[in-house]
Amino acid sequence: MPQSLPTDPTAPAGLDTGLDTGLDTGLDVETDVDAVADAAGTPEEILLELVDDEGVTIGTAEKHWAHQQPGRLHRAFSVFLFDRQGRMLLQRRALGKYHSPGVWSNTCCGHPYPDEPPFVAAARRTAEELGVAPALLCEAGTVRYDLPDEATGLIEREWNHLFVGLVTAPVRPNPDEVDDYAFVTAEELRELEAERPFSVWFRTVFEAALPGIREIAGKDW
Repeated sequence: MPQSLPTDPTAPAGLDTGLDTGLDTGLDVETDVDAVADAAGTPEEILLELVDDEGVTIGTAEKHWAHQQPGRLHRAFSVFLFDRQGRMLLQRRALGKYHSPGVWSNTCCGHPYPDEPPFVAAARRTAEELGVAPALLCEAGTVRYDLPDEATGLIEREWNHLFVGLVTAPVRPNPDEVDDYAFVTAEELRELEAERPFSVWFRTVFEAALPGIREIAGKDW
């Protein structure tokens, strides 16, 4: 497998961006990236939505505290974007991040602010981390998990909203958030997972999102 995977998202079209996916798309995201990134300033104390076992909001908690053992169940989102060739956009998390630094993961993941719709949070955070707005973003269900991270001693207890979609503009990663990125085929993903560390949540959210991924990127996934 090459040391550096291709990162060009502008190759000839292999996907029909007008495809009726059968998923709940909400809307096509044709957004000014800077406007999305500036829409919600990062507060000094970042609050998350705590949820019950049915995913209903029951309160808020400070982000770092919610990830300390034994953890508090909270709302999150995970995004999987694909280029026109059906390749998945992965990112390697920046080394300076407090949680899972330097590991590979899905396109983008994070937490909505209190009362922020997960769809809006997913588009916002993708722009903040990767400097690009999704050309299409579709809801792909939810998944709940409790996953300890032995490397950091933290735990992910999340009610995660899944999104899949397309990216057609060049990626401009924020170095404070993203150390590297790559567009990979399904086979290249398997090779990369065998060679490099991934986030503890990646495989769980990937498998949960797989039906939606196949609607967007094809049966090869």
